[in-house]
Amino acid sequence: MLTYTIRRLLLAIPTLLFISFIIFLIVKLSPSDPTAGLPLTIPPEVREQIRESLGVNQPVFVQYFRWLQLMVWNEPLHLIEGWTGWNVAPESTTRIISYQTRSPVMDLIMQRMPQTLWVVGISYIVGIIIALPIGIISAYRQYSWFDQLGTFISMLGFSVPTFFTGVLFIVIFAVNLGWFPSVYDTTHVVTDWDSFIVQLKQIIMPVMVLGLFNASQISRFMRASMLDNLNQDYVRTARAKGLTEKVVVLVHVLRNSLIPVVTVIALNVPAVFGGAIITEQVFKVNGIGQLLIIAIQSGDVPTVQTVSFIFAVLIVLFNLIADVLYGVLDPRIRYD
Repeated sequence: MLTYTIRRLLLAIPTLLFISFIIFLIVKLSPSDPTAGLPLTIPPEVREQIRESLGVNQPVFVQYFRWLQLMVWNEPLHLIEGWTGWNVAPESTTRIISYQTRSPVMDLIMQRMPQTLWVVGISYIVGIIIALPIGIISAYRQYSWFDQLGTFISMLGFSVPTFFTGVLFIVIFAVNLGWFPSVYDTTHVVTDWDSFIVQLKQIIMPVMVLGLFNASQISRFMRASMLDNLNQDYVRTARAKGLTEKVVVLVHVLRNSLIPVVTVIALNVPAVFGGAIITEQVFKVNGIGQLLIIAIQSGDVPTVQTVSFIFAVLIVLFNLIADVLYGVLDPRIRYD
């Protein structure tokens, strides 16, 4: 397993390099100007000097390798310095600068990361907690009313896009019923029980929108995996030995059924971040998704490139985690 993990990590390097170049090239070919957001009174020669200082007029390959160096070396040094307080990044080190805010892109991402992790993390956990029991019961009571209802809700939740579900939740629970706020207040700080209730109310709707989408997919995988294992010979053998139905289902069948489901859960983590882009925009959550949307709208090329590359790293990383988990959970699989 260790040899396989090292081999996959080494293979991930050229994969990420290729992905980074494609992302850089596609975003770079888009019509954007770092001086577009500046006042019209700025003379053309000053605008040209700004473009020269940002390296926009250099050849594409020169810009790419410069951005790659900043992304894989300079920015990690600044992150380590910010987290640990160690003086590892020289003061003269160049950083990736946003066209819109004129501040380091990685600092903007780290400012918004807690909000995204708070919403996405809770929604994924809620989705898993909802999906697993529904999938287990639906498979054990196949074609029952519970199975039919679970199938209907799962298909509905997976088919309807999150931006529609978000707007629907706002109309029902915020506008008509007035139970929850329609806008997420990022500046809210939890200091006591009352402020905790306020935080809980404002996070319920974005969490439920993403949680419904996640639960719909995971519950279908859980049901299919359980049905596949319920008909296996070892299940009939366990029942013939006199084991109770609870032990057969929750110990033997569930443990084997979770093997493919765990890999699906790991593979879906990057997709959850992608889904959060739209959900954050609907509920005005000041997270990474909203940062990406604003950067696209304003032509902020460095921010779009950096955030897109971080998503690509998450996809490659969680693909590796899923493969390793599959080998750990299933003793029949040997990578070495």
